[in-house]
Amino acid sequence: MKVVVVNLVLLVTVWALPRIDPLVETKLGLIRGLQATDGDYSMFLGIPFAKVNASNPFGPSLPYPEFEDVFEANDDTAICPQREEFDNQIVGTLDCLHLNVYVPNKATSRNKLPVLVWIYGGGFSIGFAGRFVHGPKYLVKQDIILVTLNYRLGPYGFMCLDTPEVPGNQGLKDQLSALRWIKEHIDSFGGDANKITIFGESAGGVSVDYHLISEQEKLFNQVILQSGTAQCPWAVMDSDRNTPTALAKRLGLDTDDVNDALKFLSTVEPDLVIAASLEIPNRFMPCIEKDFDGVEKFIANHPVNSAIPKAKDILILSGYNNQEMLVPYVNRPISTLSLNMFKNNLAIMFDLSNDEDLETIMRQFYVGDEEVSDKIRWDLMNFEADYTFGHPVHRSLSKYLDNGGKVYHYIFSYSGDRNFVKYRNNITIGGASHADEISYLFDVSIFKESPTKEDQLVIDRMTTLWANFAKYGDPTPETTDLLPIKWDPITKDSLPYLNIDNELTLGSRPFHKRTTFLDLFYKTNEHLLKANQRQNK
Repeated sequence: MKVVVVNLVLLVTVWALPRIDPLVETKLGLIRGLQATDGDYSMFLGIPFAKVNASNPFGPSLPYPEFEDVFEANDDTAICPQREEFDNQIVGTLDCLHLNVYVPNKATSRNKLPVLVWIYGGGFSIGFAGRFVHGPKYLVKQDIILVTLNYRLGPYGFMCLDTPEVPGNQGLKDQLSALRWIKEHIDSFGGDANKITIFGESAGGVSVDYHLISEQEKLFNQVILQSGTAQCPWAVMDSDRNTPTALAKRLGLDTDDVNDALKFLSTVEPDLVIAASLEIPNRFMPCIEKDFDGVEKFIANHPVNSAIPKAKDILILSGYNNQEMLVPYVNRPISTLSLNMFKNNLAIMFDLSNDEDLETIMRQFYVGDEEVSDKIRWDLMNFEADYTFGHPVHRSLSKYLDNGGKVYHYIFSYSGDRNFVKYRNNITIGGASHADEISYLFDVSIFKESPTKEDQLVIDRMTTLWANFAKYGDPTPETTDLLPIKWDPITKDSLPYLNIDNELTLGSRPFHKRTTFLDLFYKTNEHLLKANQRQNK
């Protein structure tokens, strides 16, 4: 006890000086971290911000109690239940609602640093916050505090039953709990609670957008959305009350009673629940919630119809990669491609029952009258990239502007040795596929060699741009040798974007022919959007 008291006295005495011992006093108690070995920063790993309700693991989480003793924040290996993508094994525990805080040693109570909060992607079914993918050294070098957080996935995070017990979007509400924790406690780590930027990629970008759309309190000041917004066709799904009984049946309980199925599932090991959920895919996504007294609601309306009043108060940086669907298409056997992809994709968002011409119009624009062959492989790839990622981002840009937002737009085009997804799939063709940019923001552990000179330049540029945005609300507050051009926000009359490649260049209206066609297509057929039809009923 005396040692703790002495440490506390020393901590208070030197708190205005650069941190030496990574021991932090918070409102919850003392948290001891680790000194990093790859940079001048401290790591506070695996801090619990909430806990799963054991009696209802598919419902809202519970607050985490204060620490009775010093919390040893030295383990970032917690992962929420999932089939993990690297080893393809089912792993994880429900004791996973943890976050990691990486703090440059110069952060003090008198030198509070801006905060970047990362929300991982993975289709709301995979992902984790640990250093295996999200090594912090590139970003903390930019004098910002980095926070990465876990949230529940699959059936535990996104079972939507339209009931008070399981209203839906538990994973998004886990993120909300983490953001509230960060807003309240980050100052204890030398963070500026008034300069918080949340950023994410793919489903993480969609999550960021939902936080922007939600009616919950303002917990952040800037947002960065990478290859994903709530306008993506896969970003929202209808509730399905049959899901618990379908899962239970695969695990040995044949019942038509949802409550009985949920009680049973809450006693089953998570790895078995995840295994069963893989047999009924595409049921675990964000959903529109119903109103229940005393139950916090996160998504109130379909994102197509949602206003974004927060946009006028929050700075936005948004973009995507120039070949989002490269990896899924480049080596795909022709026999697996079909022109039905146009109908299947359109049917997610549009009512095709009253207008069969929609499919024909879309197909003829992208491939004419061609049949499936290698000749149109890239055209099919472009359609799916546009429909799934590029144009949803474009539509979101318009919504932000309509709500008074200040928005910076980028395209990531760089093809180097560290393109994350291409590297894992041994693809060397040019262009940036979905998620390829992640390894230029984070030190991803699958890359064993030091970055090449060319890759290091892209790392330095991207982390500086993102950090500048977090610090100043402007990715290029001044031109430098590293960032030699001024990147301006978009307007209703012009759509400038920064192209991040071997060099930084400015362009206007990326992929403008395809984008203009899709703009016209959506405007002409707005009445056939399923979200609008439901709203008008």
